[in-house]
Amino acid sequence: MEKIIQFLLPLYFTIYFLFAFIIRSIQVYQRTGKNPMVLPKDDSAYGLIGFYFKGTLIGLLLYVFMFAWLPSLKAYFLPILLPLPEVWQWLGLLLLLVALIWTIVAQGNMKDSWRIGIDSEMKTALITGGLFSFCRNPIFLGMLLALAGLFMVTPNAVTLIFWLVGNILIQLQIRLEEEYLSRQHGEQYDEFCKKVPRRLLL
Repeated sequence: MEKIIQFLLPLYFTIYFLFAFIIRSIQVYQRTGKNPMVLPKDDSAYGLIGFYFKGTLIGLLLYVFMFAWLPSLKAYFLPILLPLPEVWQWLGLLLLLVALIWTIVAQGNMKDSWRIGIDSEMKTALITGGLFSFCRNPIFLGMLLALAGLFMVTPNAVTLIFWLVGNILIQLQIRLEEEYLSRQHGEQYDEFCKKVPRRLLL
């Protein structure tokens, strides 16, 4: 099982980052001429969230490759012993697969409205169909599922911290985005919020 995990984790997160960020960004840029990565780089509270968000993603990639290629470091990650560890690992791998498919589908639902951050320069369409008819933030939900799956596959203090920090940053980002969307789309978005829940109870 350990050999499988050491092979699959770097491959999985390379594919996840490739599809969830790079390929989608290129597609949106080609169709709109707009860079969808709009996280601020200033000293505002929102800029700080963006800074920690990017830092968490970089740290996550570093962890995955260190776990796979430097097995001697595993003890330093402070492993957490779970009952039936192999069962948890298989369930975690399944959750990672679901998270990848869910995220790709949700991004497809967003089409050219997809952004990393809040785009205050270009008004985007309000997406209410597809996975957005069940959850107001399906892409963020996919990211949290991936973090949960990673913890189940490699249960330790580091992956638990990634899940906790990721959850906090995503919850803050969601509220910033919802305030912006309410101002941008007004009553249409408010009605959407009444019908569709956040569903991020992870």
